[in-house]
Amino acid sequence: MKPEIAVLDIQGQYRIHTELYCCDTALNTIILVNGSMATTASFGQTLKNLHPHLNVVLYDQPYAGNSRPHNPHQKMLTREIEAQILLELIEHFDANYLLSFSWGGTAALTALACVPRRIEKAVISSFSPLINDAMRDYLERGRHCLAACNRTQVGNLVNDTLGKHLPPLFKRFNFRHVSSLAEHEYAQMHFHIDQVLNNDQQGFLSATQGIDIPVLFINGQWDEYTVASDARHFAQPIANSRFISLENTGHFLDMENRSASHSSKNALLEFLKPTRPHPPSLSL
Repeated sequence: MKPEIAVLDIQGQYRIHTELYCCDTALNTIILVNGSMATTASFGQTLKNLHPHLNVVLYDQPYAGNSRPHNPHQKMLTREIEAQILLELIEHFDANYLLSFSWGGTAALTALACVPRRIEKAVISSFSPLINDAMRDYLERGRHCLAACNRTQVGNLVNDTLGKHLPPLFKRFNFRHVSSLAEHEYAQMHFHIDQVLNNDQQGFLSATQGIDIPVLFINGQWDEYTVASDARHFAQPIANSRFISLENTGHFLDMENRSASHSSKNALLEFLKPTRPHPPSLSL
């Protein structure tokens, strides 16, 4: 399964590495939005679950992964800038579905609040609008070791908290990736944490009121950091919202075990399947 790879110029400011996985029989295209410290490689299992049912677009943020060599990293990216990049990519690839993971939900929901004309459905996974005690502790500890650029502490922190339910092999890959990031990536994550901790949560919820497409929120039953019950705070501002709590899995959902991957795949495809138009009524 080889993708079409391109590095796209966004507004003359950012160069974005993209991967398009096409299928001749797929009628719809979905774009996937990474979480913090993640790259296109993080969506390996999700890609397998969605392709060939859908054309799938993956991309790296300007500061990360295969986009990193193409950008100067002179300033931090806000969620608004990340949302604008996402909106540009949606237009470029004619994407009509969107799926975000973890803190990629901030950029995804900010983009959806702009009511992109092409997007018909969206999935927001492992995300909550509230910062509970467990997440606040994780973020505060993360801010400390990111500021010190302590690579071992950063890698262990992620595996001991959000990644606690990952299989041992995935934990090793995760540690190797997180502990080997560039200093500017740590600085970007530190900036992102500051944004999250200082964010007006009620204002963020209010900003999502303009989203009128169907939005599915998926959280893991074991996830104590982005809790399913907290995600339900989106029920009021997003009128067409739905909620699923996947059993026997935590924050990383389809990466943690086969059962969770199977349940996640079924939930995604059931939600994203095209809606059959009603046959026209005949007047006699």
